[in-house]
Amino acid sequence: MQAKALRHPHDAPPNCDGRREDRRRAILDAAETLFIEQGFAKVSLAAIIRRSGGSLATVYELFGNKHGLLRAVVERDKYEGREALENEMAQIDSAAEILRMIADRVLLRMTESRAIAILRIVISESMTDPEFARDFYREVHLQRVAEVAGLFREWNEDGRAQIDEPEAAAELYIAMVMGDAELKAMLGDRNDLDLGALKKRLNWRIDIFIQHFKIK
Repeated sequence: MQAKALRHPHDAPPNCDGRREDRRRAILDAAETLFIEQGFAKVSLAAIIRRSGGSLATVYELFGNKHGLLRAVVERDKYEGREALENEMAQIDSAAEILRMIADRVLLRMTESRAIAILRIVISESMTDPEFARDFYREVHLQRVAEVAGLFREWNEDGRAQIDEPEAAAELYIAMVMGDAELKAMLGDRNDLDLGALKKRLNWRIDIFIQHFKIK
């Protein structure tokens, strides 16, 4: 059975016209570059507009504020790579192999230099702005949990898994996939990351998870 499409509240709508989507991407490109080059606190929305074109009104309409723009930068890989991910998932019958594939993708993405830089910005902002931390947790982390839990419920229904508490299992899966990579990315240089060791440890954890929940 084909996995259900994954959707997120901040995604551009399916009927979003091409010009508007081009503007959205240009703003995200400019914001990401400036955040990494200068630091989040030093970058103004006006500077992002100067780099990308458009207007402040467009930024407010699409992202709400600068913190909303940062959340969108964090989530952009998931949005822009969603079609490829869904196509790949549709070609895999085994739920267990889907879990392994998603884990590999997340690990590779999270250990990219740009992802490490953005992660450090998010952590810094979360420490200085509790409201941002709460919003980020609710709008990014909990959305990820909801998406994975939805997959688990689908697999329960079609007999590919026996997961008694999908939300708790989703939390555990995300923690396994992201935990080591986030910590090592935050504390060390990318050149110090041993991707082979990280992947081996991650696969060991995923295998135990698959066996426990009888995922086929």
